[in-house]
Amino acid sequence: MRTSLKVTFAALSLIAAGTLVACSSGSKKTSDNKTTSIVIATDGATKPFTYSDSQGNLTGYDIEVARAVFKKLPQYSVKFQATDFSGIAPGIDSGRYQMGANDFGWEKSRAEKYYFSSPLSKSNNAVLVKSGTYKTLADLAGKSTIGNPASNYTKSIQDWNKANPDKQIKISYSADSTSINTRFTQVESGKIDFMLYDKISLQSAVKEQGFDNLKIEDISMDTGDAEHDGYEYFLFGKDKEGQKLQKDVNGVLAKMQADGSLAKISKKYLGGDFVPKAEMFK
Repeated sequence: MRTSLKVTFAALSLIAAGTLVACSSGSKKTSDNKTTSIVIATDGATKPFTYSDSQGNLTGYDIEVARAVFKKLPQYSVKFQATDFSGIAPGIDSGRYQMGANDFGWEKSRAEKYYFSSPLSKSNNAVLVKSGTYKTLADLAGKSTIGNPASNYTKSIQDWNKANPDKQIKISYSADSTSINTRFTQVESGKIDFMLYDKISLQSAVKEQGFDNLKIEDISMDTGDAEHDGYEYFLFGKDKEGQKLQKDVNGVLAKMQADGSLAKISKKYLGGDFVPKAEMFK
């Protein structure tokens, strides 16, 4: 679940320079012992969830939700740190970051190592194609794509290929710096056949970049995990501090869902109300 429109390495450096530097290890109490400092990691390249505006400032749905949450949690002093997507989880492992805000989807192996917040948004899984009709992963057999190795969508294709050796999907791997524009252009030119992603991100990119000759189709991933399929979350370390942070953040998210605050941010940054139902915040 990741994109970039179009964030270069230089732009990421600008974002990192404009944000406060991350703590070296773990959350820390400030000298007055009243607040706990945490660092939220993001790649700043997953529009509309996290990206840089025209002034190089971090924004996007996940970023603005996080800001709104921590305005209601004065016991925390929050800093944002831009980094490569593939470096967020390892940074949480090391204690460099205490939270990830980057359109994270739920995945079993990820859940074994990290805590997840309540879901922030719900999107359909979809494919971007130039032609053809695709409703399931089986329809993509023999077709080609490119994906980030750390992405849930890449892992889903890998799992499909392992389970279906006679219906392989051709996949090559991209670097963190590969932008969504690059992948859109590859679909447009026929270099790859499709791009598997979340529908919110695909619609945002098509609208902004004008790829009117490409189409987006909902696709069933057949993951057997309806509880989490299509949802995105904040990520926390799976330790005592991460558990407390998760509890505090979830408490505020539930209130924001109930009072319409999340819906307002969703409409502004995602183009519609994609906030999950109230029962998902209990």
